[in-house]
Amino acid sequence: MQIMIRFGVMAAGLLLVVFKAPPINSAQPSGPLSNDPAQLFTSSADCLACHNNLMDASGMDLSIGTDWRSTMMANSARDPYWQAAVRREILDHPDAALHVEDECSICHMPMARYTDNTNGRPAKIFSHLEPTSPSSLAPLALDGVSCTVCHQIADANLDNLDGFVGRFTIDTQTPTGNRRVFGPYDTDTGRNLIMRSASQFEPQKARHIRASRLCASCHTLYTQALDPNGKPVGRLPEQTPYLEWLHSRYTQSRSCQACHMLPAQNQVHATSVWGKPRDDFKRHVFRGGNFLMPLVFNRNRKDLGITATPKELQATSNSAKENLGLHAARLRFQKVNISPTHLDIQLEVKNLAGHKLPSAYPSRRSWIHIVVRDARGKPIFESGRYLEDGSIMGNDNDTDPTAFEPHYSIITSSDQVQIYEPILGDRHGAVTTGLLTASGYLKDNRLLPAGFDKSTAHADIAVWGQAMKDDDFQSGGDEIVYRISLDNTSKPYTIEAKLLYQPIGYRWAHNLKAYPSAETQRFVRYFSQAARDSSIVLDKSTHRTP
Repeated sequence: MQIMIRFGVMAAGLLLVVFKAPPINSAQPSGPLSNDPAQLFTSSADCLACHNNLMDASGMDLSIGTDWRSTMMANSARDPYWQAAVRREILDHPDAALHVEDECSICHMPMARYTDNTNGRPAKIFSHLEPTSPSSLAPLALDGVSCTVCHQIADANLDNLDGFVGRFTIDTQTPTGNRRVFGPYDTDTGRNLIMRSASQFEPQKARHIRASRLCASCHTLYTQALDPNGKPVGRLPEQTPYLEWLHSRYTQSRSCQACHMLPAQNQVHATSVWGKPRDDFKRHVFRGGNFLMPLVFNRNRKDLGITATPKELQATSNSAKENLGLHAARLRFQKVNISPTHLDIQLEVKNLAGHKLPSAYPSRRSWIHIVVRDARGKPIFESGRYLEDGSIMGNDNDTDPTAFEPHYSIITSSDQVQIYEPILGDRHGAVTTGLLTASGYLKDNRLLPAGFDKSTAHADIAVWGQAMKDDDFQSGGDEIVYRISLDNTSKPYTIEAKLLYQPIGYRWAHNLKAYPSAETQRFVRYFSQAARDSSIVLDKSTHRTP
């Protein structure tokens, strides 16, 4: 089956992208067979010897390695949530275990996986994680999304579905010693010789290294729904931030890197060995939506083999929180009306991001917590309180894994909560958090970016559920009304509203309890330890009535 997909951005001219749906088991890399893993990649240590100890004019440390090693990219293979999720999928679909490990290693162990596939083998995950008998590819596997992955990706098939799901192209023909790595700067003969001598790679300037399409390959993921026997029964657009961005007006103004890689404030040397200061230097902090996992890494650094320092991990988490607080969303009171019997509160939630909010991995959610107090300070209404175990009071999905909160246009009861989230459904329409069980969305009311037309969005990035029928849920955000009974209360009323965000929802963590494996039980324990810190406030506002 082929599906033609068109994404148009009408606000600032027409952007047209046409592509066909990807085969889940598309062709793997081809090239010379070799058992030498260094033929295609080297570890970050070979690069960071020269790309650390970088200071700007103010003395700020902007070292690429120091910034990178505390990120999700560097720790993608050590991520205990990912390991638990993979183990769950294997237990759910044992007949497809080889397929599951190969697919799930694409973006979390890309160097080991690409090497295995180039040599005609499916990739494995857990054999690389054995502390007592690691595989020969373990050093590359545990290096995560490292330097010689991103900087070797060629500008081919990056913005269509032939290159999505990590099907990027890397040159497998050129031998070690003559391989190219792509960067943003022109380099002279002297620097080329130094880098080739130190790393066996030769730098080349390439514009695509700063283009959104580079990120699209691993951040546009489709997963194949399987029945209990491992038979394909459907297809899920699991993560689509790039496609959401294509359907927004941000294509004309901001790339992925513009938001997710901090620019240096001054000129910076890109290498500590030799060279001139560079303009427009991008820090390798990769600020995203996951402030939680660096905290989990920090608390369990010995168990997980984390190499970044506690200070670096805390800084990465803080940077993500700061970015979310400043640039993710805004919450404002639009109208507040008092009648003899009711208080009507109209809230506006604006999405400031260039994709849905939240986006990417479907465990993420954002919601409104609102409290109304009377003249004596007594709460007369509350919806969406965050609890210390990581759950949301009143959220049906947190108490019952088979249920979920619908999208609301009007809330009249404290057990109704406006949660902006994706809810996955299996082929029978049942709620699930299993990626390889899910074949579609029962609900997707994540906040839309500016310029996103929900009426023309392709099914892969569509709005699902009641939000599709809500005229106040449109490009750039949502408006919602809270209608509160005022029986036996006295004014003035004080209204506090917050928009909260959580990268791993309660149900996504606790559904792993049912799986008897070391990886799943470990992550449930980690989440329980970190639950109090697993959400942050994106924005808040207070209103006091006359």
